[in-house]
Amino acid sequence: MYKGRRIGAIIAAAGSGSRMGGDKPKQFLNVDGIPVIAKTYRAFADCDMIDVIYVVTGEDMMQQCKNHMVPYLDTKQLKKFGGIVSGGNERQDSVYNALIAVKEQGGVDYVLIHDAARPFVTGKIIETTVKAAESRDAAIVCVRPKDTIRTVDETLDRRSLMIVQTPQGFRFDLLMNAYEKAYADGYYGTDDASLVERIGVHPALVEGSYANIKLTTREDLPSVTRIGKGFDVHRLVEERKCIIGGVDIPNKKGLLGHSDADVLTHAIMDALLGAAALGDIGRIFPDSDEQFKNADSIKMLEQVGYMIREKGYGISNIDATVICERPKISPYVEEMIENIAKALKIDSDRINIKGTTTEKLGFTGRKEGIAAEAVCILNTL
Repeated sequence: MYKGRRIGAIIAAAGSGSRMGGDKPKQFLNVDGIPVIAKTYRAFADCDMIDVIYVVTGEDMMQQCKNHMVPYLDTKQLKKFGGIVSGGNERQDSVYNALIAVKEQGGVDYVLIHDAARPFVTGKIIETTVKAAESRDAAIVCVRPKDTIRTVDETLDRRSLMIVQTPQGFRFDLLMNAYEKAYADGYYGTDDASLVERIGVHPALVEGSYANIKLTTREDLPSVTRIGKGFDVHRLVEERKCIIGGVDIPNKKGLLGHSDADVLTHAIMDALLGAAALGDIGRIFPDSDEQFKNADSIKMLEQVGYMIREKGYGISNIDATVICERPKISPYVEEMIENIAKALKIDSDRINIKGTTTEKLGFTGRKEGIAAEAVCILNTL
């Protein structure tokens, strides 16, 4: 509420994000550890001036949108949730559907329209837009271009140019009139402000932020680096295979475990899961589950790789060490690397494996078992 006016917000999240690449719409990718749509919603929900928030998305993404947003909201933020509205063929159609929903559910005096793909909007920008819209009936957030801009034929004077961002704020009935006029004329604009300008209203310009970027391509996503460390150990016993890094190594004794006891692959899995905050292999592949008895650890690694990618991370590199007196590791390193690279769908030059001994000290020195440790670095895709 502002000056006794009821203020609403519409977050446009109907885009497919095709320019972002990958198999997940950009509004569902993670930024700062939460989905983009949730981060954007939070910015508006945490603003005391905003009374109700609607999200508009594709009809086939409505449940997915809810799943990527609601679990990340606290009770206070959820109280402002007006609902998820089914979008249309174009952005203009989607926003209009949301405006109709707002009107049917009680209406607001002023409304802010914001792109879900701008999750770095600040409370200050939102408040300033509300104030400007209340004062001037319409307001748009802009920043000045940093670079020289030209058409094909000439250089433009950037002192007279502005880069338009969102949110854009309007008196509700004014925006509805602008939309209805546009549809009557068969006109589709590039943004909401262009529709209002067609009926003679010039929006106030609100200073935005260069950090308030729209996530359009992978290069727009902030890079996050995460480090993981894994350690595993298995006892050497008779009548078991000695499988390390997916390689069945000839040895008098093999490794004891619920699965194939691939100590190296287990250490790598724990490093990856730890870096992505996904727990550990005991949680993902519990030894109480019979389906993992004598399981192929390389197959399990494939699943871990899928989980890492689903959370939006790529593997920068893995460095692992196998600690034992016997068997000798070096003859099998290249095959191990190929097995692990294939399972994780990464280039083999991102993986380093080496062997070492403990100079006959400890349980590995006494050939009672084999240990492995691994470290990895993940980066956002």
